[in-house]
Amino acid sequence: MAELINLRQRRKAKARAEAEVKAAQNRHLHGRTLAEKRAAKDEATRLEKHVEAHKRED
Repeated sequence: MAELINLRQRRKAKARAEAEVKAAQNRHLHGRTLAEKRAAKDEATRLEKHVEAHKRED
């Protein structure tokens, strides 16, 4: 006699596995390291200070 399986559980497990693979790919493509995030934040802060320093006072 064959082993019984619950198709609903099997389908959900397959969907979860596919979602995990897609998430891993997205993390690889779109993820940034902590150093990159800090560098971007520092650059934005530097540019903001530069703009503020050159504003006209009316």
